[in-house]
Amino acid sequence: MNKKLIIGTILVLLIIFLGINFGQYLTIENAKAQQEILNQYISDNFVSAVVIYFFAYVAITAFSIPGAAVVTLLAAALFGFWNSLVLVSFASTIGATLAFLSSRYLLRDWVQSKFGDKLSAINKGVERDGPFYLFSLRLIPVFPFFLINLLMGLTPISTLRFYLVSQLGMLPGTAVYLNAGTQLSQINSLSGIVSPVVLGSFALLGLFPFIAKWVMSKVRIKPNTQNGSV
Repeated sequence: MNKKLIIGTILVLLIIFLGINFGQYLTIENAKAQQEILNQYISDNFVSAVVIYFFAYVAITAFSIPGAAVVTLLAAALFGFWNSLVLVSFASTIGATLAFLSSRYLLRDWVQSKFGDKLSAINKGVERDGPFYLFSLRLIPVFPFFLINLLMGLTPISTLRFYLVSQLGMLPGTAVYLNAGTQLSQINSLSGIVSPVVLGSFALLGLFPFIAKWVMSKVRIKPNTQNGSV
């Protein structure tokens, strides 16, 4: 049997195993329940907590485990906005790139059979707009985050270009999520849910895709003006 096929099969089984066994713990309720314990650990072991969180986030993203949004919100509650922005931005992009590479070199047949019907739209977009298409998908996720990573691995886009465009394209959305997370950490009762700051934060989270779509329509790069830059 082909070595890549064996490794790819093991990887698929591992993704399924992790999703079933750990996805259930990545909920807002569980995050809130563990917040005090985590805060104490971070206070006593900040550097190790940062390292553990970073690699855990990379793994969650790389293996497409459900619950990345909750882990993002929790980061802001635990580390603060700016620390978590650096952590999540780089960890999510590295994890996405690992998923991209696994799709390209190990899971090609599985991804093709599972999501091949959506690949034609991705290919047409990349052919039409190049890296700008990936950038628009990152700002306005028409497809789920993990699906973009896997499907892009089957396109001709280079790994470096995928990483750089993803790093930049996911940053605004990450910032919005983390802003919501900082407010979520302040909710200790039902009355906290209706505070202006919390409501404004979650309103921004809901409006962001529409704002991004409007901005993209204003700055859209025509194919004939592209010069191959990232």
